[in-house]
Amino acid sequence: MQATMIEGVFESLRIGVGFLWTAAWAIIMGLTITSLVQVYVSKERMAQVLGDGDLSGLTKATAFGAASSGCSFGAVAIGKGLFKKGAHVVNFLAFMFASTNLIIELGLMILILLGWEFLVAELLGGLILIAVMAVIVHLTLPENLFDEVRETLNERDRKSGVTEDPTCGMEGKDEYSLTTDGGETLKFCSEGCMETYLQETSSGGGWREELLSWGGWYKVGNQYRKEWSMIWKDVIAGFLISGFVIVFVPQWVWNTLFIQGDGLLVTAENAIMGVAIAVLSFVGSMGNVPFAVALWGGGISFAGVIAFVYADLITIPVLNVYRKYYGWKVMLYILGVFFVTMAFTGFLMELLFDALNIVPDLAGGETATEQTYFELNYTFYLNLVAFALSGVLLYVYRRGLGAPGQYRDPVCGMRIDDSGPSSTHDGETYYFCSKTCKRSFEKHPSEFAHQHPQVSGIGASQSHEHH
Repeated sequence: MQATMIEGVFESLRIGVGFLWTAAWAIIMGLTITSLVQVYVSKERMAQVLGDGDLSGLTKATAFGAASSGCSFGAVAIGKGLFKKGAHVVNFLAFMFASTNLIIELGLMILILLGWEFLVAELLGGLILIAVMAVIVHLTLPENLFDEVRETLNERDRKSGVTEDPTCGMEGKDEYSLTTDGGETLKFCSEGCMETYLQETSSGGGWREELLSWGGWYKVGNQYRKEWSMIWKDVIAGFLISGFVIVFVPQWVWNTLFIQGDGLLVTAENAIMGVAIAVLSFVGSMGNVPFAVALWGGGISFAGVIAFVYADLITIPVLNVYRKYYGWKVMLYILGVFFVTMAFTGFLMELLFDALNIVPDLAGGETATEQTYFELNYTFYLNLVAFALSGVLLYVYRRGLGAPGQYRDPVCGMRIDDSGPSSTHDGETYYFCSKTCKRSFEKHPSEFAHQHPQVSGIGASQSHEHH
């Protein structure tokens, strides 16, 4: 029995890591493209028009969301910032749907792990999700509820001294603050967002000139690092959980939860149950895709699996964030609207794909336990290219090539100017990106004092030298 259990654990890890290996190049390439879009596609003008609840505002909110890739929590936080600024309820909810369902890295991951049929269902379904949600909200929106919540939210933030990050809209922190030339104090949620702001204010020229400069690629590297920081936990958890689900959850569990057979009632039950499982799974963002592979391998219907993939915005941890932001009433309203929207769209997708005779067939395909994941094939070479690209972007960021500022933080290596915290050791002045790095230096100055505080060589100035 013990040997069987150990073998099961190793098999679970083999499958989970195998899934990750299979999809690694797609995730990296997707995040790289997303980072380029995030850096070079201006979103400020789109954000300014999200206050209108008409078709134009909804379309722009969808485009804004698709260009603002992020994890479920990041989407919710940015949505809160848009809502506080006056975005219509339909539009900020549409933004969250788009930023978690219409993003490049998710699409590539679905294509690799589940197939093109699921990719089409994800993209088409993402648009239908937004349309269905908009209709439901326009028909059921409680009068003045969200207006009152918006006022309460802004008043609460004012009283508590909460300052919004001008880069992403999340809550700013004291340790990541700077004072502009006009005397305004800005607070950021992280070093990455503060760097992004400094990059934008020091930029010169268009995107073509930026892409031919170290400074432009430094921005992409910084954004790429931020994208990974938001999703890596969900991604790793999703892949590992999927392996254990495939190996240890017996088939009778799926047969009990998901009714087998044909007919509208069976399709509807599977779609509803798919959303319900997602709520309880605690896995959001792209981490629910490998979990969906486990469901699909368990014989769950097309409707149930695609509805599960849609439902990363109503997992229990995300619902708790809604509650903290907006209160119980709004949280329950969002849960109800999203649950109905996701289940109905999953149901609709199976009916449509069945009518077109393109519902994928499980028969004849290799199961997850039968597949060989690590071999010398196209996945191996694509992963080599992707890992090399990832290494270059992180190297450019870490070395600070083209970053604004002539000093280097001795603790984290970040390029900075002399406006932040500073400390003197052995007659040398060191500058820091944050109070946190300053405290780390002052605790153990001998560990970091060998780093020369002033940058020399390429990227030392704020100008963007071409290759």
